[in-house]
Amino acid sequence: MNGGMGHIGETRGFLSGWFDFGASLTLSAKVVLLVLGVGGFLLLWQFAPRSESMQTLLPSLSQTVATMGQLFTEKDFGLDVVASIKRIAISFAIAAAIALPLGILMGSFPAVEGVLNPVVSPLRYLPAPSFIPLLLALLGTGDEQKIALLIIGVVWFLISLVMDNTKRVPMELVEASRTLGAGRLRAVAFVILPSALPYFLDTMRQMLAVTWTYLVIAEIVASTDGIGAVMMRARRLVRMDIILACILMIGVLGFLSDALFRYVRWLAFPYLRQPR
Repeated sequence: MNGGMGHIGETRGFLSGWFDFGASLTLSAKVVLLVLGVGGFLLLWQFAPRSESMQTLLPSLSQTVATMGQLFTEKDFGLDVVASIKRIAISFAIAAAIALPLGILMGSFPAVEGVLNPVVSPLRYLPAPSFIPLLLALLGTGDEQKIALLIIGVVWFLISLVMDNTKRVPMELVEASRTLGAGRLRAVAFVILPSALPYFLDTMRQMLAVTWTYLVIAEIVASTDGIGAVMMRARRLVRMDIILACILMIGVLGFLSDALFRYVRWLAFPYLRQPR
């Protein structure tokens, strides 16, 4: 009896905090929830009942994974994956190089925000795919057009978010540096930037996910390589297994890029690590 009560107590201790507002989960709890979430989704994908027609339109997980293996071994899919990663990396690096200085200046100085924000803010509401005809006319069908589309898809949001991140820095820190003799640019470089850098990394991680969502749109127009181009060729042949394999590949790459940003943040800012 006591043993049973002990097991119940251990279970309650393990589950404690899972549904508390603002609670921090232990590493073991996070692993359990990860397995439950991902495992449940994969099991549903694999074993969900399908009619014969649905088996063609919605292949199982095992069929999709087998198709992905064939793409890598027989169709040089690795080269397409590398081409897509290259476009994502270049476009996001350019977008960050534009957004970080502009967003920091806009968040630091009201005059800069007053000039630029009326331009930047409305551009966030323009759908990036609407620029495709203009980009094709200006840049042709090469990588430049695809990279430009990916930049347009995230840069305006990234500028606004970096501006908001900059404003989160306590003004007391800035005022203290100014009292000690720091000029405006030194206050930005040595107070605002280090204080807001963790927020910048979080914002960039979130916006990188948005960049991945635009990848297929960028690669479906006059593209000969990349994951999106493979999907378009598969659509003409009604190969849903290939399309799902490409979607799964994008999901895996997005997850890995997200994990990389999380790891960099964890390494760079140990004082922000949640207690276990």
